[in-house]
Amino acid sequence: MLDPWFQRARDRRIKAIRNWLYWKVIEHRVVGNAAALFFTCKEEMRLAQKSFHPYRPKREINVGYGVASPPKYQVVMGKAFTEKCPGIKGKPYFLFLSRIHPKKGIDLLIQSYAAICRSNSANSQSAIPNLVIAGPGLETSYGQKMLKLASDLTPPDSVFWPGMLTGDAKWGALYNCEAFVLPSHQENFGIAPVESLACGRPVLISDQVNIWREINEDGAALVQKDTGEGTTQLLLDWIGLSTEAKLQMAAQAESCFQRHFSIDYVTRKLLAAIVSVSA
Repeated sequence: MLDPWFQRARDRRIKAIRNWLYWKVIEHRVVGNAAALFFTCKEEMRLAQKSFHPYRPKREINVGYGVASPPKYQVVMGKAFTEKCPGIKGKPYFLFLSRIHPKKGIDLLIQSYAAICRSNSANSQSAIPNLVIAGPGLETSYGQKMLKLASDLTPPDSVFWPGMLTGDAKWGALYNCEAFVLPSHQENFGIAPVESLACGRPVLISDQVNIWREINEDGAALVQKDTGEGTTQLLLDWIGLSTEAKLQMAAQAESCFQRHFSIDYVTRKLLAAIVSVSA
């Protein structure tokens, strides 16, 4: 919660005042007295310095964050997903898998996808994949607003809303997508993109997903700003890639997961950090 987004977002002004007061009265002492602060990635650690003052931790350590490896793909997973989303069967698709929430940039995604569908700027040799927006929150006012936005702007039967996916349906959605998309305005870490990497699927993310540097450096991501223009460019950049380049990114995705986010790797980092702080 030290990320400056929580203090700067327009709809969080009252909460920002509450947080500032809590920091001044209590939390700055907790941070200052701790032997060390552990962070899930470099960007989270960097941003933590920008929200509150005085901010004087004794030590800051990037220990990373581990995600369990997914089960191996089985045909039943694909079937479970198409049962939840029958209209997508046999079609290529982009996958958004997260909460239906303003922070996630879903409005940007829908508007950008609609703009690409309307234009001729996509690579004429490549069809535009469908868009699957999966996750809880469709019943909220924001979710209903996004449903209407997609209905108003996008071609019929191009955007699918299967709701929250779990178990085999979730893994089927991840394993079978062309790419995972998350144009979020703020993500301390981002578990869903990492799960996508673990399934061998590249990710198209904003530079507000704090692990973007690690993934981008490994060649498993396309990254842009969390704006309409940036989100449109993300989708266009993917569509414009050759089949060979897409396959190369998919291969890099799983390698990136093993290198940065596997439970075994992060456990070793965490234990080493605990030992160093305790010494």
